[in-house]
Amino acid sequence: MERSLRAGRLATFGFFALNGFVLGMWIVHIPAVEHRVGISHAVLGWLLLLLGGGGFAGMQLAGPLSDRIGARKVVPASAVLCSAAVVLPGLATNPWALGAALLVLGFGNGCLDVSMNTHAVQVERGYGRPIMSAFHAVFSVGGVVASLLGALTLKLGWSPVVTLGAAAVVAIAASLLATPALLPTEPPHEDDAAPAGALDPGAKRRPRTPRRIWVLAALALMLMLSEGVANDWSVLHLKDVLDAPAATAALAYGAFATAMTVGRFVTDPVAARIGTVAVLRYGSAIAAVGLATASLTHVVPLALAGWTVFGIGLSGCVPQLFSAAGHADRSAAGANVSRVAGLGYLGMLAGPAVIGPLTHFMPLNAAFVLPIAFCVIASVAAGTLAPGEASHNAPVTGTTAGPNQDETVETGKV
Repeated sequence: MERSLRAGRLATFGFFALNGFVLGMWIVHIPAVEHRVGISHAVLGWLLLLLGGGGFAGMQLAGPLSDRIGARKVVPASAVLCSAAVVLPGLATNPWALGAALLVLGFGNGCLDVSMNTHAVQVERGYGRPIMSAFHAVFSVGGVVASLLGALTLKLGWSPVVTLGAAAVVAIAASLLATPALLPTEPPHEDDAAPAGALDPGAKRRPRTPRRIWVLAALALMLMLSEGVANDWSVLHLKDVLDAPAATAALAYGAFATAMTVGRFVTDPVAARIGTVAVLRYGSAIAAVGLATASLTHVVPLALAGWTVFGIGLSGCVPQLFSAAGHADRSAAGANVSRVAGLGYLGMLAGPAVIGPLTHFMPLNAAFVLPIAFCVIASVAAGTLAPGEASHNAPVTGTTAGPNQDETVETGKV
């Protein structure tokens, strides 16, 4: 069992890297696809909403489906769909075709996002300690690999169709190779809470999402909106507010992204030592300090340091929310993850839309008060994770927990 658990973890790493790689290949080719289709930035912006809408729909489908038939089946199917769909934007020759392509790509990405996170929760449960952040770090590594390969193929003059087609073939092959190592679907747990009416065969099952899950989802929305602000506004902040040269301004996002990736690689052992509540509480507080520093300073190096600290603080926060949602109820792990990931995804998309209008009334750096406030709220509300702490201390699969331990997991009390 120990060998299969390790294999399942490696396979999960593979799917996270694959997801980052596929999305990265699309992002690298956005300018080329935009030119091929012949649309403006404004039209592209509207079409990208279809990517987000498809992603949200895929998340809401894949979560309950993973609970019903198992993430082992949903993950590879989602990976193949997402991988195959990445070539579609390269084939588009008009806005309608590109919109349809982005809708399908977003749907496949949403399905893969939730199902692989649901499987990651299962793997983490088997290990009995926090390991979620490393999966998210590998997702970022997949994006870096895609950016490097995409830049190389663009330099060589490859068309988007050829490059994206080759990426799709490689990703599909990798999905099929990793699939056998995925963990089998978990049997129903004896302590999983039964839904109202479950004891009555004639009653319809109407599972309700617990209020705690919605709180976790709201925190995910706030923190991923803050992350989206860094993705879309960090470079413009240095360029327009601090008058930094374009090359120097580009370092702002680079510093943030690097800090996020490195931070996620080191978060798991930190969470195992001090607890996931502390990671969220202090990480959000550190992020707030970092962004406040970047927004208040007039010195470029200090602003770069602020964006770096912002990335370090945020790096381990969202994985803890996904993990807590998945561990809250083993029988509804997929549905709960889909709620948290779905609202978080909307927050990521909302970042540019919220900050942009605010700049009509205040300077860009003053508009950063919103994500700073969100980070402070997340720090104060970190105790929401507390009921999920005990789940990391659950025994590795194959052992039997005593009744007192199970009660601790359910109530979050010691």
